[in-house]
Amino acid sequence: MAKQNVSEQFVDILARAGVKRLYGVVGDSLNPVVDAIRRNPGIDWIQVRHEETAAFAAGAEAQITGELAACAGSCGPGNLHLINGLYDAHRSMAPVLALASHIPSGEIGLGYFQETHPELLFQECSHYNEMISNPQQMPRLLQTAIQHAIGRGGVAVVSMPGDVASQPAPEKSVEHALVTSRPSVRPGDAEIEKLCRMVDEAKRVTLFCGSGTAGAHAEVMEFAERVKAPVGHALRGKEWIQYDNPYDVGMSGLLGYGAAYEATNECDLLILLGTDFPYNAFLPTDVKIAQVDVRPEHLGRRSKLDLAVWGDVRETLRCVTPRVKAKSDRKFLDRMLKKHADALEGVISAYTRKVDKHVPIHPEYVASVLDELADEDAVFTVDTGMCNVWAARYLTPNGKRRVIGSFSHGSMANALPQAIGAQFTDRNRQVVSMSGDGGFTMLMGDFLTLVQYDLPVKVVLFNNSSLGMVELEMLVAGLPSFGTTNKNPDFAAVARASGAYGVRVEKPKQLEGALRDAFKHKGPALVDVVTDPNALSIPPKISADMVTGFALSASKIVLDGGVGRMVQMARSNLRNMPRP
Repeated sequence: MAKQNVSEQFVDILARAGVKRLYGVVGDSLNPVVDAIRRNPGIDWIQVRHEETAAFAAGAEAQITGELAACAGSCGPGNLHLINGLYDAHRSMAPVLALASHIPSGEIGLGYFQETHPELLFQECSHYNEMISNPQQMPRLLQTAIQHAIGRGGVAVVSMPGDVASQPAPEKSVEHALVTSRPSVRPGDAEIEKLCRMVDEAKRVTLFCGSGTAGAHAEVMEFAERVKAPVGHALRGKEWIQYDNPYDVGMSGLLGYGAAYEATNECDLLILLGTDFPYNAFLPTDVKIAQVDVRPEHLGRRSKLDLAVWGDVRETLRCVTPRVKAKSDRKFLDRMLKKHADALEGVISAYTRKVDKHVPIHPEYVASVLDELADEDAVFTVDTGMCNVWAARYLTPNGKRRVIGSFSHGSMANALPQAIGAQFTDRNRQVVSMSGDGGFTMLMGDFLTLVQYDLPVKVVLFNNSSLGMVELEMLVAGLPSFGTTNKNPDFAAVARASGAYGVRVEKPKQLEGALRDAFKHKGPALVDVVTDPNALSIPPKISADMVTGFALSASKIVLDGGVGRMVQMARSNLRNMPRP
């Protein structure tokens, strides 16, 4: 058997760790690794047009599968392009291994062509960031990186000079068993007892849920029923907790709706479940707060805690629910459910009157029709900006759908590359990229990646020829909009010229048919919908509290838009209230 070189060993270990593809752009120092992939049947090389896309795609794949994904960039500018997508993956806690190939080892530190220092550049967006400068470091260094990415949930970066990648792998190297999944974490008995005591002593309990409630829907519902608690959520918790939830009171935060804010501020005890909710202005300062999180560094960094519980949500609730006293008083819960329904009723038609006749098309109408037509297990990738608003208000979770966006990092241009990673996990699953024209044009070159691999991603382009959220930010700050207008082409024509399906929609009556036809198309498709640039950008009045970064009043007044099918669920929850 021929002796392996370092690149071949590197690729073998990735494949053994479950990595099925490596996203990137070939070039110089990376070539030995790409050649090793060419000869390895267990892993595919996915050629993208920009390394930022590679990192976003890997992050999305990891979020969909829960398994390790990988990306790579060549020396200097190549791996530098990875950094934005890696920041997003790291803040989304997606297990991603990034290979930053490097200049020749003998030239490091001498100002060589394309020289950067990856071990410094990626420090802030990774749990582990080290360089293989000698073949003897293999395979232990790569295995350690993999375990950091999976075990801690986030990015690990390995940099490797191209000449080292071509050297023989060390003889008799030890390849140990790899960590491929994270354990369940149970809190200590003392914390469980304290939490039970706090719940028993409180008359009004509210649960506020984040992405850490993934896989714990049944446990959250059981606990909410036992203590008669309204359940609110952050944006990243929406897909995990809103569906089949008779205690739902909506979402808090900048894009919030319903009665989540009131429920979190009018209770005796607020329990934060698996959320690193960043907007402390929306959290109460005069109620008791307990927080449950599997990552101890999240505990207490957003609000003053009366109890910090280190453990994952599912295991914690499995311990706590049987021990707390069942509450029978539903007054607080029912009052919050009524407030929630009333709040949704009050805005349901604010931006949806005569939408089937309004030109330019209301983007709310587009999102609503999209929600109705999309598959029950569709994956939506959502651009940062106004598309976040439409996704938060109009996409209906059901336990099967997924919604992925740059919800923590807040990067533009994330939706299209994330759709690439999501679609590669399953070509038969519907993947819809909700793209804004600003974000789409940033990485529009990778629409060609869809064509090259015949990925059946459906891009629904909300084309308002502006940076809508930035205009809204300027308005809230009392500034005139400036530098926010885009001069756009006919994107449908661009799609067709690229070899994909493309259709342009300018009138509401064309929308449903265009979406249906795009969804039926076997390959990649783009629906260019010309939408109203003024949607949600002109509030009824300007408040003195509307400051840069948004204040609570700004969120409640400016973003007081429609809410799609959520009002139906709120009405149903009211109908299902037990009657005396």
